[in-house]
Amino acid sequence: MKTLRLTIVLLCGVLLTAATPAEAQNLKARKMVRQGNRKFHSNKRNLALVDYYKGLNADSTDARVNYNLATAMFPENWKATQEAQRDSMIQYYNNAAELETNPLRKAKAHHNKGVLYQSARDFQNAIEAYKDALRNNPNDDESRYNLVVCQHQLDNNGNGGGGSQNQQDQQDQQDQQQQQQQDEQQNQQQQQQQDQQQQQEPPMSKENAEQLLNAAMQREKETQKRVNEHQQPQRRRIEKNW
Repeated sequence: MKTLRLTIVLLCGVLLTAATPAEAQNLKARKMVRQGNRKFHSNKRNLALVDYYKGLNADSTDARVNYNLATAMFPENWKATQEAQRDSMIQYYNNAAELETNPLRKAKAHHNKGVLYQSARDFQNAIEAYKDALRNNPNDDESRYNLVVCQHQLDNNGNGGGGSQNQQDQQDQQDQQQQQQQDEQQNQQQQQQQDQQQQQEPPMSKENAEQLLNAAMQREKETQKRVNEHQQPQRRRIEKNW
């Protein structure tokens, strides 16, 4: 089964010289972004989230604040993202994509939004998000890979809307059945190998064992006889010079 690819990238703030109240708020937001990034990279996500929320309160129109806040909300196991949390993250990524002017950064926001939709098995929205990522960055191989996976899943399942718990349970059940089938196949192969070995090596009877023992003893006597013969003095032949 192909695996989903997720790349977590934080966007850095740029130091500005404040001249107006709006610029002062933006400067504070960028400062919170830098502080949050340091904590995020030190595996202090909860503390990073506090800084990103402070940055959002200072300037909610900053694309980096929206993007980094959503990214820091990803749990360690991104598949375990709760529905309410996922909806908030998607909204932050939407804000980041709308506010961002750099196409490469816009692509990252759309890509991560696609990951969230895909984790909810909402393949149709995931496909649209990956397409938006590729529109802004045609060289985004990860979005292209995930797009193909979602299209394949959509064709197989016919699921165009948000994934339900029943659908997730069905998928988990299918995965479990596949694993059980693989285990059964391995057990069958091991049993077949054992049966073949038993057929190739039948149990030895008492008569066969005695015959093998007698043959080994006879070979030992013959070997000892040849050794004794070689130990007797022999005449040496000396070649004369020409």
